[in-house]
Amino acid sequence: MTTETSKTLGGIGALLMFIGAIPIVGAYMWIIAFVGLVLVLVALKGFADNYNQAGIFNNALYGVIAAIVGGVIAIYLMATAALDLLSKLGISIEDMSSWTTMPQLQNLTMEELSPFLLTVLASVVVLFVFFVVMALLVRKSLKLMAEKTGVKLFGTTGLILLVGAILTIVAVGLLLVWIALLLLAIAFFSIKPAPPPEPPK
Repeated sequence: MTTETSKTLGGIGALLMFIGAIPIVGAYMWIIAFVGLVLVLVALKGFADNYNQAGIFNNALYGVIAAIVGGVIAIYLMATAALDLLSKLGISIEDMSSWTTMPQLQNLTMEELSPFLLTVLASVVVLFVFFVVMALLVRKSLKLMAEKTGVKLFGTTGLILLVGAILTIVAVGLLLVWIALLLLAIAFFSIKPAPPPEPPK
């Protein structure tokens, strides 16, 4: 894969991720974001091969895997806690009629509710930790891209992504991550084509 092809795929992929991260666009925009992520990974693989620097692709791939693992664990914990809470409320997933006879939530004691709240909190912590790990790994990949391409914006993007991941505990963190996706697209499109080889003397 040529540098120009990798550059185009990476830029388009980052733009798709940026657009797909806009919640007001549509409920199925995550599909566009996923396609964008795949294109970015393909582009990074191309650059890793062209520059003979495996870390460009490997760090990004491990970061994505970390985010997926964190998300799966968090969803599993939340689903388990939700099912346990429904059981305490006398609600069965199989028996839909139990939903109509659901006891009043105010009858639920704090002792019964606390395990659910603690599990939700644990899920958020797990998701946060894996998200920060993802940002650290992706930043390593982008630092290598900055070194190899000479586009310093890759390094800046990685730093903003890491800061955004750390600040996801507040709303501003998600905004920084979203901005980082736009900067990533600009960084890809800023890569200059490799100079043609000098003719033999």
